[in-house]
Amino acid sequence: MTTIPLSPDISPPGPEQVAAVQRRTLGVLTAAQITSGMGVAVSFTLSSVLVARLSGSEALGGLAGTAGVLGAALLALPTAKASGRGGRRTGLTLAYGCAALGCLVSVAAVTAGSWPLLLAGLVLFGGGSAGNLASRYSATDLSPAGHSARHLSWVVWAATVGSVAGPNLAEPADRIGRQVGLEPGAGPFVLALLGFLLALGILTAGLRPDPLVLARSLAAPAAETATSARPAGTLRTAWRTLRASPAALRALIAIAVSHTAMVSIMSMTPVHLDHHGASVSVIGLVISLHIAGMYVLSPVVGWLADRIGRVRVLVLGMALLLAAAVLAGTAGEHDVPRVTAGLVLLGVGWSCGLVSGSAMLTEAVPLERRPAVQGLSDLVMNVCGAGGTLVAGVIVQTLSYGVLGTAVAVLVAVTGARLALARR
Repeated sequence: MTTIPLSPDISPPGPEQVAAVQRRTLGVLTAAQITSGMGVAVSFTLSSVLVARLSGSEALGGLAGTAGVLGAALLALPTAKASGRGGRRTGLTLAYGCAALGCLVSVAAVTAGSWPLLLAGLVLFGGGSAGNLASRYSATDLSPAGHSARHLSWVVWAATVGSVAGPNLAEPADRIGRQVGLEPGAGPFVLALLGFLLALGILTAGLRPDPLVLARSLAAPAAETATSARPAGTLRTAWRTLRASPAALRALIAIAVSHTAMVSIMSMTPVHLDHHGASVSVIGLVISLHIAGMYVLSPVVGWLADRIGRVRVLVLGMALLLAAAVLAGTAGEHDVPRVTAGLVLLGVGWSCGLVSGSAMLTEAVPLERRPAVQGLSDLVMNVCGAGGTLVAGVIVQTLSYGVLGTAVAVLVAVTGARLALARR
């Protein structure tokens, strides 16, 4: 990872100019998150159902979530490396470009009736999640001290509009797709493609100047000194930095556990509801409310993290995830309201873990190494999430949805207890 050179004839901007650039950056990231969030949500709603129907297996249906999370994990480091070399705009373009390609592959897979090809498309589709996750870090590059969690949370919140609307657009998109000659299930992927292409256009035109490039220019003397001693290789750099920072390591673990708990239950809920006769509209509504829980309260979570401390909010998040697992896991076969309540709490708990943990991680490492550490964090988070969805599919197939809730409850309870003890 190399330092981005800056022209010597450009004078450093003043505090007011930096604040103006930060406001512009947050606005651009907000607009891009709305369209990309719709792209991720509209296709994720039916991907597990499509794989299950094409393959004839609920366990394989769980692989849809695994493929998407795995794709986000595989693209986390390339996105971080591209950001480190060329700025945040370069990294986000790579992530959303892969997502757009994944949409095209998924349309081809549904048309051919091939669930393996659909899984391959969903891996590339994971670039949308990788880009959305990387966007939150882009919001912190120019944040003043004590405001990183709030600024980060605003970008997370921006995904609310697209993410909540997305699942409810799945059925109309499918219907329109059939009317124009597409195979059933292909329409939502076409709509997702349009969302990702729009996000790419917004970022390309609007994310100027690049926040990471500007942040490095403001810290140029320190960055030049650190660059000469910095080890080569994004992964190696990140790992060494994490080993030297217990706070960053605790934040990474909290983020990974929160994400694993959330995607494990969320990925299998559409299959669980579909198996017990719920309609596509009901499934879309449940997922929409869950996604609202993930994003709507994120500014409040960010304010709390800046106000009362990162670790306290992380412990709160684990408590909410525990309550969510208990509610959803103990719901009856046709108790959709109880499952919905559990999914909403699941989203809020995830928001606490992601927002507070990301702010804690960012502040615990130096500026020149942040892209590497942030990329490793997203890699670990998504690998754990992919493993969680894979295990979740097997658990639901061989045991039950309730057993999955119990397993998640144990995981978050142990993590919350360790965080509380570490704080003391």
